[in-house]
Amino acid sequence: MTKLKAGDKAPDFSAKDEQGNIISLSDYKGKKLVVFFYPKASTPTCTTEACNLRDNYEVLKDKGYAILGVSADSAKRQLNFKNKHDFPYPLLADEDKEVIKAFGVWGEKKFMGRTFDGIHRVTFVIDENGIIEKIIDKVKAKEHTHQILD
Repeated sequence: MTKLKAGDKAPDFSAKDEQGNIISLSDYKGKKLVVFFYPKASTPTCTTEACNLRDNYEVLKDKGYAILGVSADSAKRQLNFKNKHDFPYPLLADEDKEVIKAFGVWGEKKFMGRTFDGIHRVTFVIDENGIIEKIIDKVKAKEHTHQILD
């Protein structure tokens, strides 16, 4: 896993969102961006985290933040997830894991006594110039907006 840190330039990326639109880091130049990586759409903790950001979307938007969710799910699964919960932000369908690996959030995980490779739940807060301001690697799904703004 690559280890990005605050102060690093965010990896440049382009990937398709849930509707097949190409989204790139450069689309957010001049804006603050929250990129949150989650293991799997429609699972309990991922849903709680994404809904917390949805419920606080206006607060984040008023503070100048755009939001982008990323997982390795298919565009169809991301679209279903977005539609079911009315997310006002795009979800990248990073099936080839290029964005996930560029940000260094793919790696060994342990769950219920099993070890496997997967996506780590990590959020990157990126400034208007594409520099990482903050990395949240201990995401609290129900308090995620507070973690971003603190």
